Parts: sequence; C-alpha cells; structure tokens
Amino acid sequence: MIDVFLTALANILTLQHLGYMMIGVIVGLMIGVFPGLGGIAGLSLMIPFLYGMETTMALAMLIGLVAVIPTSDTFASVLMGIPGSSASQATVLDGFPMAKRGEAARALSAAFFASLVGGLIGAVVLTGFVLIARPVILAFSSAELFMLSVFGLSMVGVLAGKSLVKGVAACALGLIIGSIGGAPATGEFRMVFGVDYLYDGIPLVIIGLGLFAVPEIVDLLRRDRSISEHTTLGAGWFDGIRDVARNWWLTLRCSGIGALIGAIPGLGGTVVDWIAYGHAVQSVKKDPQFGKGDVRGVIAPESANNAKEGGGLLPTLLFGIPGGGAMAVFLGGMVLLGIQPGPSMVGSNLDLTYTIVWSLALANVLGAGLCILLAIPISKLTLIPFKLLAPFMIAVICFAAFQATRSLDDLIVLLATGVLGVYMRRFGWPRPALLIGFVLATQAETYLYQAVQFYGWEFLTRTGVMIIMGITAGSIWLGLRARVSEATPAEILAVEARDTATGPAANIRARGAQIVFALVALAFFAVGIHDSLQQSFLGQVFPLIMASAGAIFTALVLVLLVVGKPNHVVSSDTEHEAQSEGIPLRSTFGALLWVALLVALTALAGFIIALVAFFIAFLRLRAKASWLMTAILTAGCTGFVLTLASALNMRFPGGLLQDLYRLPWPFS
Repeated sequence: MIDVFLTALANILTLQHLGYMMIGVIVGLMIGVFPGLGGIAGLSLMIPFLYGMETTMALAMLIGLVAVIPTSDTFASVLMGIPGSSASQATVLDGFPMAKRGEAARALSAAFFASLVGGLIGAVVLTGFVLIARPVILAFSSAELFMLSVFGLSMVGVLAGKSLVKGVAACALGLIIGSIGGAPATGEFRMVFGVDYLYDGIPLVIIGLGLFAVPEIVDLLRRDRSISEHTTLGAGWFDGIRDVARNWWLTLRCSGIGALIGAIPGLGGTVVDWIAYGHAVQSVKKDPQFGKGDVRGVIAPESANNAKEGGGLLPTLLFGIPGGGAMAVFLGGMVLLGIQPGPSMVGSNLDLTYTIVWSLALANVLGAGLCILLAIPISKLTLIPFKLLAPFMIAVICFAAFQATRSLDDLIVLLATGVLGVYMRRFGWPRPALLIGFVLATQAETYLYQAVQFYGWEFLTRTGVMIIMGITAGSIWLGLRARVSEATPAEILAVEARDTATGPAANIRARGAQIVFALVALAFFAVGIHDSLQQSFLGQVFPLIMASAGAIFTALVLVLLVVGKPNHVVSSDTEHEAQSEGIPLRSTFGALLWVALLVALTALAGFIIALVAFFIAFLRLRAKASWLMTAILTAGCTGFVLTLASALNMRFPGGLLQDLYRLPWPFS
C-alpha cells in the first residue's frame, strides 16, 4: 500500500502533470465565471482535446477543471445574483446581499476559502473510503434513495421564509413543474399540451436562471444604480478567511454533508447546496441573518459544493455510476482514455485512483488560490452602473439558457419562468422551495415506484429507511422551531400603512395583486389535477397528490389574504414595503420588456442579429450611452459570444427572417 501511495505522489508532483492541471484550472475558472455553463459544458469542451494525450496528463487536466468550477462559479452568484451553476444557487441568497452592501470581496473570499476546505475534505473522504465504500454505496437501495429525496424536501420548512403555507405551495408548484414530460413508471406524457418542447420536461438551467437571475436583473434595473450601494468593496478577503476560521465547525459539518450526498448517484449535484444551507439555518443560533447577507449562508453551501466532487468520484470510479451530470461527462472522458471504472480501480489500478484523488486535492488548492487572488479586482464590477452591465447580463443568461436544448423555446420558457420568479420574489413565495421541489420531483417519483415494486409498502420498515426518516423528522422539527411566525416591525408598519381599513373587502382592494397571483397558481394546480386524472394509476398518483396538496395550501393562502389581519406574514409585498420606505422604483413591466425584446428579436431575426440590435437599443435608449461607447460594448459582447459559441460548436436557432432567407452562421 505504501508503494501505491508513493507512486501516486510521484505522478502528481511532476512538472508535466502540474502544468496540465493548471491548464484545466484556468479553463475551469473561465467556464465557471460564465453563468449557467457549469461543469457539464466545461468538460464537454475539454473532451475533444484528450485524443492522443497520455493518460495521467489528460486526467490532470480534467480534474483541474472539475475541481475549480464549483469554486469559480461563485463570482456570478455573489456579484450579479445569477447562479453560476445549478450547484451555486443557495449562495445567491446571502452572497448577493453582501455584494449590494459593499462586502463583495469578503463574501467571495469566504466562499473560496470554504470551497478550499470542502475540496480537501472531499479528497480526504475519497482517500479513506475508496476501499470501504463499496458495501456502503450498495446498501442504498431505491427505498433509501426515496427517503433521501424526502429529506431534501424537508428543507422546505427551513427555506420557506416567513410563511410556511406559501413555502409548501411553492414546493408543490416545483414538484408539478418537475413532473412535466414522461412519467418514470409508464412513459405517459403529462401536461405537455401538444408542445414538443415539453415532452422532455423543462431543463434545470432554465428554471434556475428564470427564478433567480431574471428577478435580480429586473430589480436592479428598476432601482437604476450599481449592484453595490457603496463606493468601496469592504474589508477585503482577509475578513472572509477569518469568517471561515471562526465558523470552522459549520464548515466541517457541511463539507461532510457534501461528501456524503455527493457519493449518492443522481442526488448530490443539484440539491447538496440547499441541504447544507438548510442545515446552517437550522443549526446557527447566534444572531442569524440568513437571506439578508449572513456570511454563514455563503460558507455552508460553498464548502458542501466542493466536497461533493470528491464524494461524486466514489460511485464514478468504483461502479461506473456517475454521481451527476458533470461526473457523467468525466466518466466518458475516462472511457475515451481507455480507463475502465469498476473493481479494478481498487485493485490493479489503485495507484491511478489515488493519483486522481490527490490531483483533486491539489487542484482545489490551486483553484481556490487563483480565485482569491482575483477576488478583489473582479469585485470592482459591482461598482459599475448597472444600466451598463444589464445588457451583458441579459445576453449572458440568454446564451446560458440556449445550452439547455439550443432552441428558441429555451428563451420563451426562460422569459415565462422569469416573470414567475419576479412575482414570487415580490409576494414572498420562496423560490428555493420551488427549486427543491423541481429538482427532486423526477427522482423522488422514480425511487418511490421502484421501492414499492421491489419491496411493497414494507419498504418503510427497512432499517436504512427508518434511520433517514428519523433524521428527516428531526430536520422538520428543528426547522419549525426556528421559524419566524410574525412579520418584523418594519413589515407591519408597511402593511398597516397600506391597509388602512380591515375586513375582506378592504383586504381584496389592498392585496388585489397578491390575490390574482394566488388565483393563477390555484388554476395551475387545477390543470395539474385534471391532467393527472387522464393518466393511468401509476402515471397519475404522484402528480395528483402533489397538485392536490398545492391546491389546498394555495387556497389557504387565498383565505389568509382575504380575511387575515394586516400584520399577517402571508400579506408580505416588497413593492409596498419599498414605497413606504420612499425608495424610487421604475416599472416592473418596463424592465421585463427589455428581456422580452431580446427574445422577440431572436424569434424574428436570429440570436446574433437580435443581440446587436438589442445592445444598440438598450445602450442608446435606456443607458443613454454615447455612440462610441455603444459601438465598443456591442462589438465586445458580440465577439465574445461568437468566440464562445465557436468553441462549444454551438449553432443558434435562426429567426423567422433567417428561415426565409437562409443566412449562414454566425448570424444564426
């Protein structure tokens, strides 16, 4: 065994190995900074360059990229409020408020240092469990995986904001949206309404960008200022490092959670950050300010994100079962290099396994160090007037949305989801709850069917299921105990200022917009119930239960809006609260219209022509930029998008005019 360790150590310390690893780290940093792409796009971009490379060198490059993307995607989450990838969405909740408060450098450095610790812990876990993980992973059947999905859903109680009924309704909404497409058990298509795009379901990247990116862009456009309200960036990255050191026990716990969840195939990549964030909300007792810029809300998900990569390599290497989308591409790269995952990775190829493990640890150190060095200069982006950044951000999220299916429908659904996110944000419907429901819908339904098929309902008595059930019950209890059941004094004053009279009639007048939104949600659940009743029993049971539960809780929201007291938490409306504080805001419709303009122009003339026209219109009409500034910014963004599209071998869908005149790439 000592010989194996020494061989692996000799492999990773060669100049050639370090050089290729650094290439992977740099490419991963560039991909991670770009919102919405993430590890799948980055690894896919790297795969064509592996042909003919020596095995350990190619692996060094792949591992460098895998290690740094969960670190570098924090830039977009903190600086712009746009999730850098599906695994950095929880970071937005506290990282972006810190940036707006002038503490971007602190948030970034805390995230990077927590990522470094998490990555190292993930590598340590992988080192220690390579030989003993096989029986542990095989012990997780579909029954235990279903209960783990339920455990993920239990985070809704923590992430539901001040109104639990809105949280449960939002989670049910996510579960129904996640069930659109083919039923796992029967293959029947649900809620597709004859639209080809819906047959495969709505992609996760669209939901993430629509719920979190579009609302933040709209909000900043309405406020018409820079992202940060301060002229300085705060105390800098030393404070962030001290924050991680002060919260070392939270960092270690969340890293352990990340490594454990990451080792479970299909579960970790998109939900581990929410589980870690929920754990932080439950366990932190000292002056919690989660959702308002609490650095612990950055540390928890970021440490878990990087630790999950080490955990995700366990099933990938030992069984050839990818732990997530990025691991699936990594597995393809291994096969391309002639490496066969399986028992041989802990036998004849054990030295190669430890080379991969320790390369992961070293790449985390290099990646985190590089990100920390760049944190302060990149943080200066928050001081740029947002009206100059907005067209870039709108273009970026539209480009990232195209990565889903590369059709115009991606942008249309992005716009629709963005409108949903804007009004959920305004009326206090928790977006994380919807996202968790969406992420876990398909796998929870699949694991439930499999568990019942294999074990019957007796699966609930399995030892592993009962243990996870107990942990879930404890999580729910802790979440409910820590809940805030009443509005804050400022919110009460805002609501009372709006609701000068009481009673149903007065409430309907004062809360009309909220009531309309709740009615639309109730109508959606009614459609879900009607559609599910058209399916067979196995195809209808899951969406029927979820839609019925969502309808019940949405009806309860409506009742509370109509007859509830003025200070009831369900009546939260950020629009009226901003008005009571004297904050000048532009029109929500006007801000959404700019996003809709790019979508409409793309449908008419194709993405590149639309991008140029959109930039000119926005910079001249909205930002009041000079013609020289407009030309420079338009050319820069267009050139960047074309270069990236060429590297990704991406063809944009043509618009109506291009379909008529068949214009060649790059105009399409």
